[in-house]
Amino acid sequence: MVNRTIPTRYEKAAVAHVMVDGADAAMRFYAEAFGAEELFRIAHPDGRVLHAEMAVGGSVFMVGDADGIFASPRTLGATTVGLHVYVDDVDGLAERAVRAGAELLQEPTDMFYGDRTVMLRDPFGHVWVFLTHQEDLEPDEIARRGNELLARTGPGGHGGP
Repeated sequence: MVNRTIPTRYEKAAVAHVMVDGADAAMRFYAEAFGAEELFRIAHPDGRVLHAEMAVGGSVFMVGDADGIFASPRTLGATTVGLHVYVDDVDGLAERAVRAGAELLQEPTDMFYGDRTVMLRDPFGHVWVFLTHQEDLEPDEIARRGNELLARTGPGGHGGP
């Protein structure tokens, strides 16, 4: 067996480590709302999650209880990162997630960059952007469409994430 320098599940990815207060509850929510699959977990005897991994649509993310230098978005009152995940059916996922308790921040919308997108906030404060790819576009066409949208809508009118 050959050792790989990067595990296959992490190839070509910046893997998010979602830090929350109540990781076990968050993992149950992610399974119910997003259809996330738990890959494994390492937990303290008291139940706090030191490290776990889950996957949505093949995209791996890590989960743990906030501790030390990490704080949960609820503690901060904001989040600095949106988690983008491609799925087969963004509309179905949005309905499922809202039923499970996610806050709908942006309805499923066809976006200028060729994806249908929904934006949700989970009960733990993280913002998730789920996308279903609809149209292959070259970067210059995405930029043209984005600049055209900004010219029509002005600052803050970016049309989504």
